[in-house]
Amino acid sequence: MDTRDTPEQAELRRAAHQLAGQLGPSTVADLDDQTRAKRLAVAVHDAGWLELRDDRGDGEPLAGGVEAAILAEGLAETVADVAFGGPVLAADLARRCGAANLGTPVVAYTPDLLGVAVLETPVTTTALHAVDLPADGGPVYGLVRVGGGYRLAQVRVDGAAIGADHGADLTRSTCLIPPGATVVEVPGQRRILTDDELASWTALGLALTSADLVGLMRGVLELAVAYAVERRQFGVPVGSFQAVQHLLADAHCLMEGSISVALHASWAVDDLPPADARTAGRVAKAYCARAARDVCETAVQVHGGIGNTWECLVHVFLRRALLSSQWFGDDGEQLRQLERERLGTVDGLP
Repeated sequence: MDTRDTPEQAELRRAAHQLAGQLGPSTVADLDDQTRAKRLAVAVHDAGWLELRDDRGDGEPLAGGVEAAILAEGLAETVADVAFGGPVLAADLARRCGAANLGTPVVAYTPDLLGVAVLETPVTTTALHAVDLPADGGPVYGLVRVGGGYRLAQVRVDGAAIGADHGADLTRSTCLIPPGATVVEVPGQRRILTDDELASWTALGLALTSADLVGLMRGVLELAVAYAVERRQFGVPVGSFQAVQHLLADAHCLMEGSISVALHASWAVDDLPPADARTAGRVAKAYCARAARDVCETAVQVHGGIGNTWECLVHVFLRRALLSSQWFGDDGEQLRQLERERLGTVDGLP
């Protein structure tokens, strides 16, 4: 694969960086600025970024996994508090089923967030989670089994029974859908979703969450380096101390390695067979999830005592990394899945 951006991808990367830099939060207090957040959401919607994986007319998406990952990374770099990954994944699932999108949807996930919920009709029997909801809400998609495949379904809930909550992540809304929600098939579907299609969709989810983690690492490292240059101790910048330099250098190496595996995973979504694409996504997510935790903790440490305070933006990056790591499975879950797929074992070596 050629890792260089095409002119169009380079422009998309520049646009994401510029938009997130202008309208994303620059302080923790900015997260309470609803006017700014609404402007950011409108800008992302008007740019057409939520439609990247919509059907272009022949069943194929308008843009590839690489383009979607570029935007996910760019928005995460400034912890932009706007729904992106959730609606894009829902749109891609609808496209694979040949269904028209209903508003700005999101996906209902299993309680452990490892994948899309396979529902029972006519009502749900377990609690579900929706992730990365738009501010104005939208349809919630799940799947129902039909023979050897799946069809797209919508989870309908009473507005009073569902409420958005940021949880640990202060930049993306999640919600709990209690049991008893009505499940109906989405009308107008032209295709049955196969296991291969579901594996390919999972590969996209792994690629987007890995790209989000890469953006978080890049952004939090920029904060840490800037602070190390500015903060002075014993009359010199703390960045001149070798111990601090080693911490930042190690973190930078982790980020660079993450960039490589995440890029391969995003390319694999549309260019490798579904099982291979999902494997590439698992490798990327295993590496990125572990690296992001170390990089964010390093940033907190470099900031010293202030790194553990509410006013320091670093904790917002760390909180977002917690959700991105859990979404589609953290490093431990990916390594267990790779062990099962490649070694044919359930737990441990045979």
